[in-house]
Amino acid sequence: MNKKMTISSIKKSKGLAPLVMITAYDALFASLFEESCDMILVGDSLNMSFAGKKDTLSATMDQMIYHTNAVCNGAKNSFIVCDMPFGTYTNKEDALHNSIKVFQQTNADCVKIEGGGDKADIVEHLTSNGIAVCGHIGLLPQSVRSEGGYKVKGKTSAECLSLIADARAIEDAGAFCMVIEGVIAEVAQEVAASVDIPVIGIGAGNKVDGQVLVFSDMLGLFEAFTPKFVKKYMDGASLVKEAVKSYAGEVKVRDFPATEHTY
Repeated sequence: MNKKMTISSIKKSKGLAPLVMITAYDALFASLFEESCDMILVGDSLNMSFAGKKDTLSATMDQMIYHTNAVCNGAKNSFIVCDMPFGTYTNKEDALHNSIKVFQQTNADCVKIEGGGDKADIVEHLTSNGIAVCGHIGLLPQSVRSEGGYKVKGKTSAECLSLIADARAIEDAGAFCMVIEGVIAEVAQEVAASVDIPVIGIGAGNKVDGQVLVFSDMLGLFEAFTPKFVKKYMDGASLVKEAVKSYAGEVKVRDFPATEHTY
């Protein structure tokens, strides 16, 4: 079993082997991912891939704590990141109150919050009160309604400079790493080079300090839509459907349970 990553070892990975992060929402999948992944993100993406919602915005603190506990139970040797859901860190007091709940009620190693310079004061407030923070800049899923959709960032020089400023602000506020999402690859590379903490990409090219994918996308389990940045490493949906079809067929003709499955 791999040695569990720490904040120190994550920060020291900058410029070395890229970090591998994947989402998980339950103990079973977390246990399967633990061997190969450095970090597991309990993402508010569970609201879409697990709960069937159209976006992440209605995820609650109770949901995140429930699923984070499940993931921690399944992957005790993994560095666990808990996404802070929409509306739970709009000010410093709420952010600290809700982050303390995560730390008191789960074994998560850090929380993740979306935003750049506009959230730097909140990140600083959390880190100065013993809460480890992973930042998230670029395309922000929790801002999808206010921005009118999922829009790639870094298309102009002004956006590039803004992203670099966001990354530096989050680093200066005490974050130990950050996710950068939906950003032009060359710009994401510049952003990663502008800070001394790891920058983990999703839809941001391969010149950053690591990668994260939603597990149901990567395993081909989610059929409704495949983002451009997702590579399907297996056709999970077809495999599951075929297995269940075989099970159903055997039940119908009484081939299952057979003698070897009977007491």
